[in-house]
Amino acid sequence: MLDRSSDNAATPSPAPAPADVVSELLVGMRLVGLNYRRIQISPPFGLGFGRAEERAQFHFVAQGTVYLRRPGEPDLKLEAGSAVLLPHGGAHDLVSEPDVPSREIAAFCAAPLCRTVGDIRECADGVCRSKDVVMFSGCMGFELGSLTPLVAVMPPVMSVATLLCRYPEMLPMLEAMEREARGERAGFAGILARLAEVVSAFIVRAWVESGCGTATGWPAALRDPRLGRVIAAVHRDPGRDWTVADLAAEMGSSRSVFAERFLAVTGMTPLRYLTELRMRLAAQWITRDRVPIEDAAHRLGYGSQAAFSRAFKRVIGHAPGAMRASTPATARAAE
Repeated sequence: MLDRSSDNAATPSPAPAPADVVSELLVGMRLVGLNYRRIQISPPFGLGFGRAEERAQFHFVAQGTVYLRRPGEPDLKLEAGSAVLLPHGGAHDLVSEPDVPSREIAAFCAAPLCRTVGDIRECADGVCRSKDVVMFSGCMGFELGSLTPLVAVMPPVMSVATLLCRYPEMLPMLEAMEREARGERAGFAGILARLAEVVSAFIVRAWVESGCGTATGWPAALRDPRLGRVIAAVHRDPGRDWTVADLAAEMGSSRSVFAERFLAVTGMTPLRYLTELRMRLAAQWITRDRVPIEDAAHRLGYGSQAAFSRAFKRVIGHAPGAMRASTPATARAAE
């Protein structure tokens, strides 16, 4: 979890990532809500999420108390105003009490409120009351662009509760979510969806700015001021004909020292990192932005589409044309 208690002085915090690097890498970040539910339910209840869902899950409690239950982990108590992001999804429950059995969320009837938001009401005797629990939950798609490696090293649960002291600007958004979820004014469903996306983005940014916890590899390179400059330069201009000498110059060291340091921290060579970055960006451009394959190849510095396609297949696992052919339904689902 995102647990950065300010009073735990005995445990040193990781060095935060350099602000300029973070700013550059977060420019393209988008978290898009794909399927939300406003839930009003009377205790006792148990809602099951993520049995076969690997997308990120977001939950906000607008009224009442809920327990987040995950296999093999301590329960997390969520009071009104609490928000959590589970970046990897996975099996979990939202329950009124720790020992209450759960029922899959898909088994509940949801009336459509708007294109991406449904409404679930399971109130005692069919009458909704002030003692009911009110939540806003849903799955989200990450569009992090060049930040994609961060998703794999994110903690399983990221809570807004531990961030408010450092990021008080989040409080008005949480309060607005409470009002919209409970008040159900005109247009509230769409407003809640947008607020959920913004709050989730805040959570991710706060984690990055705090140094990515104890994550190693790519985040460790981001925390290193000299390597951070190199990463920022590569992400800023991925299509440049970079050489190890060019990258070493960005770091201000010899080629051998740079290559050894980069490999030790990230676990890959600089040129492999560059190739993987290019292919991740290409996959995003081709699928989300519908960029022609030849244009993606040119923007990323490849002299021929054939050379680009070989690199793409080596990194992604299949040819870019196959990805283009499979995108229409995915693109519609994410809109």
